[in-house]
Amino acid sequence: GARPRQIEFARLNLTNTVTSKRKLRQLVEEGYVSGWDDPRMPTISGLRRRGYTPNSIRTFCEEIGVAKANSLVDVAMLEHCVRDDLNKNADRIMAVLHPLKVVITNYPEGQKEFMVADNNPNTSAHRYVPFSRELYIEQEDFMEDAPKKFFRLKPEGEVRLKHGYIIKCEEVIKDEAGNVVELHCTYDPESKTGGATASRKVKGTIHWVSAEDAIEAEVRLYDYLIETDENGEVPADFLAAVNKKSLEVVEHALIEPSASFTAVGTHYQFLRTGYFVVDKDTTPEKLVFNRVVGLKDSWAKAKKG
Repeated sequence: GARPRQIEFARLNLTNTVTSKRKLRQLVEEGYVSGWDDPRMPTISGLRRRGYTPNSIRTFCEEIGVAKANSLVDVAMLEHCVRDDLNKNADRIMAVLHPLKVVITNYPEGQKEFMVADNNPNTSAHRYVPFSRELYIEQEDFMEDAPKKFFRLKPEGEVRLKHGYIIKCEEVIKDEAGNVVELHCTYDPESKTGGATASRKVKGTIHWVSAEDAIEAEVRLYDYLIETDENGEVPADFLAAVNKKSLEVVEHALIEPSASFTAVGTHYQFLRTGYFVVDKDTTPEKLVFNRVVGLKDSWAKAKKG
């Protein structure tokens, strides 16, 4: 009779990741994470909750193959796989994480219009985004003393609102402490995206939400759970290497209304920000999003280089 065949394969180690079940249990039991399905955990339930798609995990496994020698795989490659998958399949929406109010002084009060926006460049599906006199933009998209290469909004500067109009910053309003709290802008009614004179060029395009229509959401920004050394190795005292900044919670992000009543597990690309998934903590009253991964792909860059 044939001899039994035994095939051994090596364990897979990922940078910035603990894969030892003993260590993972310690993280759970000592409260470093919220449970086995915490989105920072490399468990299947954790990866699913974080928004990693089955397809991206399969692609990742195919890419690295099965080896007999223990290997350390850069977690950037796993991120590349999910980014690639979501780039093809996730609908785009606009979300403002750190809102700054913009009032368009020459836009009629009480008026509202709906901008046509594409859901995904790979399909022909569209949605309508409400536009009004009062908007919110991202705080970091405005700079008072802007360097030359800053093509977002600055005093006297112009920028295009994605799917919308070109606006110009006329006045900066501050609180007693000198913080910028509101911008007064004017818009060019002829500059609507897709309109007759939409050809007028400005360097920057930023995203926004209508103040009256935006829905509030909690956004959880996850980062690596473990800070590894320059070789990507987890130190012996791995609890000391737990990244204190592995979760940042943005309580009052503003999301365009097309995302309301969306199902848990639905993926979106927040324009210019990253890929996000609807978390199971979502209720009809409050949406909760987890960041799956940002937009910048260091792995694809490294491969090109």
